[in-house]
Amino acid sequence: MRVLLFTGKGGVGKTTLAAATAARLAASGRKTLVVSTDPAHSLADALAIPATAEPSEVDTGLWVSQVDTRALVDSSWFELRTHLHVLLGGAGVDGLAVEELTVLPGAEELLALIEVHRLVRNGPWDTVVVDCAPTADTLRLLAVPEAFAGYLEKLFPTHRRVVRGVLAGLAGGDVARWDAVVDALGELAGQLTAVRALLADQERTSVRLVLNPERVVAAETRRTLTALALHGIRVDGMAVNRLVPDPGDDDTTAGNWLRARRGEQDAVLGELRDALEVMGVPGLPVRTVSYRAEEPVGLGALAALAHELYGDDDPLAGAALAPLVSVEGAGRSLDAEYRLRLALPLGPETDIDLARVGDELAVTVAGRRRLVALPPVLRRCEVTDASAEADGLVVCFRPDPRLWMRS
Repeated sequence: MRVLLFTGKGGVGKTTLAAATAARLAASGRKTLVVSTDPAHSLADALAIPATAEPSEVDTGLWVSQVDTRALVDSSWFELRTHLHVLLGGAGVDGLAVEELTVLPGAEELLALIEVHRLVRNGPWDTVVVDCAPTADTLRLLAVPEAFAGYLEKLFPTHRRVVRGVLAGLAGGDVARWDAVVDALGELAGQLTAVRALLADQERTSVRLVLNPERVVAAETRRTLTALALHGIRVDGMAVNRLVPDPGDDDTTAGNWLRARRGEQDAVLGELRDALEVMGVPGLPVRTVSYRAEEPVGLGALAALAHELYGDDDPLAGAALAPLVSVEGAGRSLDAEYRLRLALPLGPETDIDLARVGDELAVTVAGRRRLVALPPVLRRCEVTDASAEADGLVVCFRPDPRLWMRS
């Protein structure tokens, strides 16, 4: 099964293009689910059909669903939160602190992803197309499983969860209550692992970035490309929406306006393609679709839009992504040298910050931070240099005598 996520700055038309792509895939004979995690719930409007949280077949081979995050919080998170209230209260934690500890950051976004994973795992579909929230929310959404897993581990470490009844006293001596908490935490941890595996599976999952041919939007899209690569998530292409028609020789006021506007948009597209080459991803497909006089609503209009966007190409075709982390160099002596390469598409204006934190490298790019685990051979080394190159970040290491001689 393939999973294709659509995102972009608010108002660029990502929902419309996600729906059009899903309709095209279904028409080609693939069983396709299009599901929205966007709280705006405009997917049903684009298809001009009702949609609920439970998938329903709206055309031959095409199912639609809109995730209801509020209902998921009320049902899925409520029981675990109730258990935690009792457990933390029994440990003597102040009531106000209990409230703060059990309102976990990103819970709604996390539950939305878990629901998408459930649909992917249990459904009969060949392809799942996800209409994500606007870019900033999507970046937070896709980073939530990793961050949430770390939070969970700090709150209740695995080694303390696996021993039955060790902390039952915190639940007022109620072993059954503790077992219920352990079971709920274990299930949540398993779901986190599965969601992270799905997002990182570059054979199955990719992101399609939607933008308008405007400089501000294109700049945000480039930053999003870098941020997603930092999280090991594959971007397989871009879709440029609302390209105004070329007026040809029309010399009227309207024709002159269209000519000037189209010239500006063509310039933005040229700059975008040049930027992708500088960022080391010149082969990333950039498809375009024109601005329509009528809003593309309904399956017929969406099918026409998809034909313009993809032509005879397979909508699932796209670029591959190099592994985020690779290591060059070898040796067992103290004069060995290693180069850690982080395959990140970087623009000349990209802000970068690196820091060594134990056995991890804290990488901050364009305001987004991730802890990247160092390969075992580099954990006994010290950082000697770092540089930004055309195909990503390169960090140089050499053996740390204090650690190397102990191995």
